[in-house]
Amino acid sequence: MGRSRFLAAAGVLLAALSTGCQSTALDDGVVRTNEPANVEFTSFGDTFQGLKTISDTEYYASDLAIAEAKNQFRQENYGNAGALFYKAVQLAPNDGEAWLGLGASCDRIRRFDLADYAYRKAYPLVGKSPAYYNNVGYSYLLRGKLPEARKSFLKAYELAPNDPTIRNNLELLSTSANAIERT
Repeated sequence: MGRSRFLAAAGVLLAALSTGCQSTALDDGVVRTNEPANVEFTSFGDTFQGLKTISDTEYYASDLAIAEAKNQFRQENYGNAGALFYKAVQLAPNDGEAWLGLGASCDRIRRFDLADYAYRKAYPLVGKSPAYYNNVGYSYLLRGKLPEARKSFLKAYELAPNDPTIRNNLELLSTSANAIERT
């Protein structure tokens, strides 16, 4: 193959490759490479811009932390669960489920000061929910504060009378109260 044929073939190949993708510097100064040639730009900028944001990444990261924390909690690894719920609230401070899980984990390791803090943070996010009142009731039960536990469990029961966890906790409270009366 002669030098002129080689250069012609290289030019055709280069032209073919350059039509498939392009490198463009936009008004925002960002250089984008490997974008298809037919990407549409509107007056609002690149139509793909904003799809990959930090908050989306944090949302998925906190979901993963919560899923693993729940798994650790079910396995009764409450310290690990607490650490993972703590990570989740750091990633997504407005996630009420993560704050409730952190509170429950702290209850199980008897860090009631941290549990109270977590429940205070959860309340504005989850409001008057059965899960909130059930968790707070269980926290009081673990502390031996049976009247407060009963009050919280009854609020949870009013909101979700068919929830088996709440019914079981009311029964556990009753058993605990009877045991105290017998001693």
